[in-house]
Parts: sequence; C-alpha cells; structure tokens
Amino acid sequence: MALSASGSQSGISSRARDLHFRSIVIDTHADTTQRLIFDNFDLGARHADGSIDIPRMREGGLGAIFFAIWVPATTTGRGAVERGLGQIAAVRRQAELHPNDLALAKTADDIRRARDAGRIALLIGIEGGHLMNHDLGVLREYASLGASYMTLTHTRNTDWADSSTDKPAHNGLSDFGKDVIREMNRLGMIVDISHVSDKTFDDVLELSEAPVFASHSSCRAICEAPRNLSDGAIEALAAKGGVVQINFHVGFLSREFRDAEKAQPHLETQVDSETARRCGENVACKLLESDRIMRAWMADGKLPRVEWSKIIEHIDHAVKVAGIDHVGLGSDFDGAVMPYGMEDASHLPRITEALLERGYVEEEIQKILGGNTLRLMQNVASATK
Repeated sequence: MALSASGSQSGISSRARDLHFRSIVIDTHADTTQRLIFDNFDLGARHADGSIDIPRMREGGLGAIFFAIWVPATTTGRGAVERGLGQIAAVRRQAELHPNDLALAKTADDIRRARDAGRIALLIGIEGGHLMNHDLGVLREYASLGASYMTLTHTRNTDWADSSTDKPAHNGLSDFGKDVIREMNRLGMIVDISHVSDKTFDDVLELSEAPVFASHSSCRAICEAPRNLSDGAIEALAAKGGVVQINFHVGFLSREFRDAEKAQPHLETQVDSETARRCGENVACKLLESDRIMRAWMADGKLPRVEWSKIIEHIDHAVKVAGIDHVGLGSDFDGAVMPYGMEDASHLPRITEALLERGYVEEEIQKILGGNTLRLMQNVASATK
C-alpha cells in the first residue's frame, strides 16, 4: 500500500510506527478547502507552508480527512450557497486529479474501501448552517453531493440556532432548527455540535435519534474557551454514543495562551490589520498569515509557546470523562494555529507514540485514531429512517 511511513519523524519507536501505519487514522476537520479555492492549490505537490498535502498526509499515515466547506458567518443568502457548492466541486476535483492517491468517501465502508485500495479517503463536512440558507432543499443537495456532516453554527448564530460565540437569540434551537436535526437524521448526515451554544447542544442531544459528534472541539476543563466542551457535555455526548474530536488549535489547547491572548486585545486587531493588508479577500492567505504571525509572537515571547503534547493532555482528559470509545481527532489543520511539533499532518505518528508511552493499549489507540469515528458513522447510517 502507498500509505507508508517514509519520511516520518525521528523519535518514533518501531512499535508506534507499526501500530500507526496499520491503523485507519481519521481527521474530522481541516480547512484546506480554502486553499483549493483561493490559491489554485494542488494537493499532489509538497508545499512548504500550511499543513495538508498528499505527501505529508502519506508521511503521517492519514487514512481519511474531512475537508470543511466554509464561508464567513457574515456571508449569507444564496451567495453562501453558491460558494459552498463551488467548494464542494473543488474538493471533488482533487479526487479526480489524483485517483491513485485520493478516493471520495461519505461512509465508513467508503473509508475502508479506500484504505484497502491504498488511497486516502476524502470526505466533506459543511461548516455552518448559514450555508444552507434556511432551506432544507439545500441541505439535501449538499448530502447528495457527498457531505457527511454539517456543523450547525459557526462564530455567529444562524436564524435557527445559537452559536457559542454570539449572544443567544433562540434559546438553543428554533422550531426550524429542530426540523434541520430531523432532516439530518433522515439523510444520515452527522450532526456536528462544534461551535454551538450549550443550550443548542442540549436541544440537539434531546432531539437527535442518531449519535452526534463535535468535529473539532477540545476540553473546557483544561482550556476555558466557549468552543470547547465542558465535562458535562462530554459525558452527555458519550451517553448519546457520540465522539469528541480533539482540536489542535493553540487557543483551545492552552489556558495560558488563551489568557495571554485575551489580556492583549490589540494583538487581534493587529492580526486583522496585517492579514487584510497582505491578503485582501484571500481567505486562505489570511488563515496562513495569521498562523505565521501568531507563531512569531510565540517565538518572541509575546504569547506563551504551546507544545504538541497539549493535544495528548486533552485526549487523556476526554478519555477519563467520556471513556475510550468516545474520543477522536479533529485537527483544524490549515484553519488554526498549530502547536509546536504538530505543524502538519506528517507529525501525526507522535500521537500514537505518546499514547503508548501513557500506557494505552493498541486497541484503545486505534479507537482514538479513527475507530471511534468509523463506529459513529456506521451508527448514524443505521439510524437513518
């Protein structure tokens, strides 16, 4: 198989390397789609910037990755839909361009078939309910084009669900929002509760007849960000059969980083000004430039340095709270600031090495790497009416 360990990092034991590369490693959230749209980006070439391309996914043993379809929450209406459809087409085009390396997938069985053929499974997730323009027909269109999940909100409320980073407007889900959940259950789409308010989360768990997941959220007990999940939410998610996919963004991993960032609001203004000057309307450029600036500030001591080992801390905590069957990986590659030592997908074997060192057995590690996500996908599909 082409999924090989060539070029992987030093310091990985032969046991960890063997385990990692015979596991199905799944990342449930990456923002590389923006590069496809704005930068005429080719996944097949090795790139010096960003986190995702085929060579580095191969080196990291990544077996399946969900590309997020996203537009800013300020972009609404039919324009958001058209941009979403364009992004889906761009993802699908990459599979056409690289048939020996990539295979479009939507289900757990699709992922396994891609693995058997030596290909990386490429999946689609809709990031933000504003992309469906209050129209269940659009939701159905996304599903027909291969979208496996939809994140209900992004940074702002939709007109039917409250976001974790906006002032509550609906007390969770509106009546239409409840119709969205029912339709997603019928379509076999995973309901993604990353970004939603705590009340929206509660409403989803009460209503959904299928398990749900958080495609890219970490643990609030370690880093008190509203985007992270409280221990109570993690327990409830697990009780529903769901999975919390740990996010690698430094601001969701480290309380010290988040506190320092909040204490210096001028830094966010500076990032916005600098990225606008350098990138204009190029969203992919803004994301990469933000990463560069923030990493420079960590190097200079303006912000605390965050190491990749914080990812393991969050995984370990989530396992203690939820149990081994309810934790996975949702990196946020190409959409957030990565910690030192996890700059791109080639470094993923470090997670397997660290979990072995912490005493996890091989079967448990394989669940975290992707097995739990495969099980959830199967259970969501079987709950389809």
